[in-house]
Amino acid sequence: MPSVGVPREIKTAEHRVALTPDGVRELERAEVDVLVETGAGADSAIPDAAYAAAGATIVGTADAWGASMVVKVKEPQPSEFGYLRPDLTLFTYLHLAAYPDVAKALLAAGTVGIAYETVQLPTGALPLLAPMSEVAGRIATQVGAHYLERHNGGRGVLLGGAPGVRPARVVVLGAGNVGWNAAWIAAGMEAEVWLLDKNLDRLRFVDQIHHGRITTMASNRGAVERAVAEADLVIGAVLVAGGRAPVVVTADMVAGMKTGTVVVDVAVDQGGCIETTHETTHNDPVYEEHGVLHYAVGNMPGAVPHTSTYALTNATLPYVLELALHGPAAATLADPSLRYGCNTVAGHVTNAAVAEFLGVDLVDPAVALAAAV
Repeated sequence: MPSVGVPREIKTAEHRVALTPDGVRELERAEVDVLVETGAGADSAIPDAAYAAAGATIVGTADAWGASMVVKVKEPQPSEFGYLRPDLTLFTYLHLAAYPDVAKALLAAGTVGIAYETVQLPTGALPLLAPMSEVAGRIATQVGAHYLERHNGGRGVLLGGAPGVRPARVVVLGAGNVGWNAAWIAAGMEAEVWLLDKNLDRLRFVDQIHHGRITTMASNRGAVERAVAEADLVIGAVLVAGGRAPVVVTADMVAGMKTGTVVVDVAVDQGGCIETTHETTHNDPVYEEHGVLHYAVGNMPGAVPHTSTYALTNATLPYVLELALHGPAAATLADPSLRYGCNTVAGHVTNAAVAEFLGVDLVDPAVALAAAV
């Protein structure tokens, strides 16, 4: 009988869990054994008893990782590398372009690594990145407003201003799911919002939805340079599926920002789109450079784990079922979306963007999986 393991997340301040009790129940109905590590859902306000009632077996760490397939939220941490093995399918956010050491560990172990963030529909949509992008975008505005307060290190600007006082200017770079949600929340808080993107069709969509309430601008170096110089809050939301985010705000641009400006780089888990950002944690989320406060937490949705866990499972569960019931070879053959999700198979890199960034040869996932069976 196939089995799915759900380990407890151990990345710093990561409070989400990869599966809800409803997800367990669906898998159990399909005759898939579910092994949930003790306390895996505690920080998401989901007790072990709820998993057990849905049909899961509560186990220790090693047993959860011993399942034929493991579902997680974040990439395996160094202390978990020892659990990787050739007959394991790992389904989680990997972001291998940002975490090359994880890529090396997966390749060395021969593990089948399938990344949520590169599962891609024929339309180009990224269905497993979308829910967390929506959450991260909404948090970005919320956290930016928090750090704009003077006692938190910012300029002392209220996002929505006050009668007779202009609101904060929020510049959002990228109009995808992260950027659109960030801009939407900022506009709802009555900020002045500028949204930049190279995709004019996407900007038209936002303009039509928001009836001009959000100012849309075609993105280029000059436009970005002028926009960030006038911003109170800059939100970086640039995405390249599977690859490293391009740097669109240089260190010189940051140096030209007003003192006390806040930068929230949501793209940091793909390397960051602002040159001066480096990854931080929920325990130590901000630092200052050039008089600009930087927030660059790599797992932002982990701050709201109850919401995030349910949003994530809603999206991942159909794919978890496919992989658990049919195995990675048959599942990816039947579903091209999952083929894009394959990042590593039997020591080979099987995603084009990841292979390009890591500078290694690309192997077709179908070929690699067929050879590994």
